[in-house]
Amino acid sequence: MTSLDLFRLHGQTAVVVGGAGGLGAAMARGLAEAGAAVAVADANAGQAKVVADDIARNGGRALAVAVDVADRASVERMAAEAEDRLGAIDVLVNSAGITHRGPAAEFPEAEWHRVLAVNLTGVFWGCQVVGRRMLARRRGSIVNIASIAGQIGLTGTVAYAASKGGVVMLTRALAVEWAPQNVRVNAIAPSWFESNIGDLIHREPHYAERAMRRVPVGRMGKPDELIGAALYLASAASTMVTGHVLAVDGGTLAS
Repeated sequence: MTSLDLFRLHGQTAVVVGGAGGLGAAMARGLAEAGAAVAVADANAGQAKVVADDIARNGGRALAVAVDVADRASVERMAAEAEDRLGAIDVLVNSAGITHRGPAAEFPEAEWHRVLAVNLTGVFWGCQVVGRRMLARRRGSIVNIASIAGQIGLTGTVAYAASKGGVVMLTRALAVEWAPQNVRVNAIAPSWFESNIGDLIHREPHYAERAMRRVPVGRMGKPDELIGAALYLASAASTMVTGHVLAVDGGTLAS
């Protein structure tokens, strides 16, 4: 085996939850290019099919699956379909996410619950449902998409920040609990990226200007710039890595 072989996923099955979105779609394509059969799971079933079809056109094996991450039963059905169609799940990427911007003192209760249901509870359901299958086989890698917002203070994002901070600690807690069963749990913390959520900052020019001043490289990330981190954490290249939060942030946390 060569060093590059450590990053290959031939014969493995990956599930990318939130795989229809910009970041999730990029990671789904990247995992497929590394050899994995990929279940593209998303609430937007039509867009998930677009991503899965694109993977198939490029020689990969992919399946589109509808899922509501806030509904545990829906996550169970998604995992069962992925395993039935593609085989036992080796890799899970939890990439689904939403946000709502506004001042904390007037933040709507409904929006608080909506953001937490998708960004934190939904990640836990994915980890629990797929994690049980991995624990039974004593192998697997879970990659949760957190955010720098879960590690530093940002104004106007109270629910998003709370949810992503929760993902960071959920990742660490599961990593410690599941390490003896050879199931690794890590996270990626992006900064501002070109995505459905990242695009929101363009609606607020003053916020966008302030945000970019916090990023030493001076720009938003591109979805493809997450592929390397996801592939590293998903693959045998990181078998001694668990409980880690890998910042892909253009130097933001270092500044």
